[in-house]
Amino acid sequence: MRAVIQRVSMAKVTVESQILGEIQKGLLILLGITNGDNEEKADWLAEKAASLRIFPDSNGKMNLDLVESGGAILVISQFTLYGDCSKGRRPSFITAARPEIAEPLYEHFIRKLRLLGITTHTGKFGVDMKVELVNDGPVTLIADA
Repeated sequence: MRAVIQRVSMAKVTVESQILGEIQKGLLILLGITNGDNEEKADWLAEKAASLRIFPDSNGKMNLDLVESGGAILVISQFTLYGDCSKGRRPSFITAARPEIAEPLYEHFIRKLRLLGITTHTGKFGVDMKVELVNDGPVTLIADA
């Protein structure tokens, strides 16, 4: 399981011009799921993202986690995080989990964030989405479980 975690001052996702999810301060998480991922990995990654101390305190130092900063999360499924570009010009996605495996784990990841008390918004699994964001910092991290 792979997450691209971006600290944002705003992010939103739309499908056919309809806003599905929108946050102000918080994290935009692009979530990729690969073969062999499971609920334990999803739980670990959700807890990791929620506890990262990447928000500024009153002195401008990155000392606060998401909850302490009053932020929310927008989660977007993104199988292309497991695209292999090493050969040819067309990426291979054979290591990305098939939808019947990936979607339940994506939903589990979202449930875990909500159980941690985090306001969590989402896109829609498996559809073409438009994502807008203002990366704050910029702060962008990649976490693999």
